[in-house]
Amino acid sequence: MTREEFEELVAEALDRIPPELTRLMDNVAVFVEDEPPADDPELLGLYEGTPLTERGEWYAGVLPDRITIYRGPTLRYCETREDVVAETEVTVVHEIAHHFGIDDARLHSLGYG
Repeated sequence: MTREEFEELVAEALDRIPPELTRLMDNVAVFVEDEPPADDPELLGLYEGTPLTERGEWYAGVLPDRITIYRGPTLRYCETREDVVAETEVTVVHEIAHHFGIDDARLHSLGYG
Protein backbone atom coordinates (compact mmCIF):
# COMPACT_ATOMS: atom_id res chain seq x y z
CA MET A 1 0.00 0.00 0.00
CA THR A 2 1.39 3.36 -0.99
CA ARG A 3 1.82 6.21 1.46
CA GLU A 4 -0.91 8.14 -0.34
CA GLU A 5 -3.36 5.23 0.03
CA PHE A 6 -2.50 4.91 3.71
CA GLU A 7 -2.93 8.65 4.27
CA GLU A 8 -6.36 8.37 2.66
CA LEU A 9 -7.29 5.56 5.08
CA VAL A 10 -6.27 7.77 8.00
CA ALA A 11 -8.36 10.64 6.57
CA GLU A 12 -11.34 8.30 6.15
CA ALA A 13 -10.97 7.08 9.74
CA LEU A 14 -10.95 10.70 10.92
CA ASP A 15 -14.08 11.38 8.85
CA ARG A 16 -15.88 8.56 10.68
CA ILE A 17 -15.36 10.21 14.07
CA PRO A 18 -18.76 11.60 15.10
CA PRO A 19 -19.03 15.37 14.52
CA GLU A 20 -20.05 15.95 18.14
CA LEU A 21 -16.60 14.64 19.15
CA THR A 22 -14.56 16.33 16.44
CA ARG A 23 -16.09 19.66 17.46
CA LEU A 24 -14.62 19.12 20.93
CA MET A 25 -11.12 18.39 19.67
CA ASP A 26 -8.89 21.38 20.25
CA ASN A 27 -5.39 22.27 19.10
CA VAL A 28 -4.46 18.86 17.72
CA ALA A 29 -2.90 17.84 14.39
CA VAL A 30 -2.76 14.37 12.81
CA PHE A 31 0.26 13.14 10.86
CA VAL A 32 1.26 9.99 9.01
CA GLU A 33 4.85 8.81 9.28
CA ASP A 34 6.42 5.74 7.71
CA GLU A 35 8.19 4.44 10.81
CA PRO A 36 8.01 4.99 14.58
CA PRO A 37 11.01 5.81 16.77
CA ALA A 38 13.70 3.11 16.65
CA ASP A 39 13.17 2.26 20.33
CA ASP A 40 9.55 1.18 19.67
CA PRO A 41 9.46 -0.35 16.16
CA GLU A 42 6.01 -1.95 16.56
CA LEU A 43 4.23 1.26 17.58
CA LEU A 44 1.14 1.86 15.43
CA GLY A 45 0.25 5.32 16.69
CA LEU A 46 1.34 7.95 19.18
CA TYR A 47 -0.35 10.84 20.95
CA GLU A 48 1.92 13.63 22.16
CA GLY A 49 0.47 16.58 24.00
CA THR A 50 -1.71 17.65 26.87
CA PRO A 51 -5.07 15.86 27.06
CA LEU A 52 -8.15 18.06 27.23
CA THR A 53 -8.81 16.79 30.76
CA GLU A 54 -5.46 18.15 31.98
CA ARG A 55 -5.57 21.60 30.42
CA GLY A 56 -6.03 24.55 32.70
CA GLU A 57 -5.78 28.31 32.60
CA TRP A 58 -2.06 27.97 31.80
CA TYR A 59 -2.89 26.31 28.48
CA ALA A 60 -2.53 29.05 25.90
CA GLY A 61 -0.21 29.75 23.02
CA VAL A 62 1.18 26.20 22.91
CA LEU A 63 1.98 24.13 19.86
CA PRO A 64 -0.77 21.71 18.80
CA ASP A 65 -0.94 18.23 20.26
CA ARG A 66 0.35 15.70 17.77
CA ILE A 67 -1.20 12.39 16.75
CA THR A 68 1.04 10.28 14.55
CA ILE A 69 -0.11 7.14 12.75
CA TYR A 70 2.72 4.86 11.59
CA ARG A 71 2.35 3.19 8.21
CA GLY A 72 5.19 0.62 8.33
CA PRO A 73 4.24 -1.27 11.49
CA THR A 74 0.57 -1.21 10.52
CA LEU A 75 1.30 -2.81 7.15
CA ARG A 76 3.60 -5.40 8.75
CA TYR A 77 0.99 -6.22 11.41
CA CYS A 78 -1.90 -6.69 8.99
CA GLU A 79 -2.34 -9.48 6.45
CA THR A 80 -4.97 -7.98 4.15
CA ARG A 81 -6.13 -4.57 2.99
CA GLU A 82 -9.28 -5.04 5.05
CA ASP A 83 -7.10 -5.64 8.12
CA VAL A 84 -5.22 -2.41 7.38
CA VAL A 85 -8.48 -0.47 7.09
CA ALA A 86 -9.79 -1.87 10.39
CA GLU A 87 -6.50 -1.45 12.27
CA THR A 88 -6.05 2.11 11.02
CA GLU A 89 -9.49 3.04 12.29
CA VAL A 90 -8.81 1.45 15.68
CA THR A 91 -5.46 3.23 15.94
CA VAL A 92 -6.92 6.63 14.99
CA VAL A 93 -9.73 6.26 17.56
CA HIS A 94 -7.21 5.08 20.17
CA GLU A 95 -4.99 8.14 19.73
CA ILE A 96 -7.91 10.58 19.63
CA ALA A 97 -9.17 9.03 22.85
CA HIS A 98 -5.84 9.94 24.47
CA HIS A 99 -6.50 13.55 23.39
CA PHE A 100 -9.73 13.30 25.42
CA GLY A 101 -7.83 11.93 28.43
CA ILE A 102 -8.80 8.26 28.11
CA ASP A 103 -5.97 5.97 29.23
CA ASP A 104 -4.75 2.71 27.70
CA ALA A 105 -6.40 0.49 30.32
CA ARG A 106 -9.85 1.92 29.54
CA LEU A 107 -9.21 1.76 25.78
CA HIS A 108 -8.21 -1.90 26.02
CA SER A 109 -11.39 -2.68 27.95
CA LEU A 110 -13.40 -0.99 25.17
CA GLY A 111 -11.63 -3.01 22.44
CA TYR A 112 -9.34 -0.24 21.22
CA GLY A 113 -6.10 -1.83 22.39
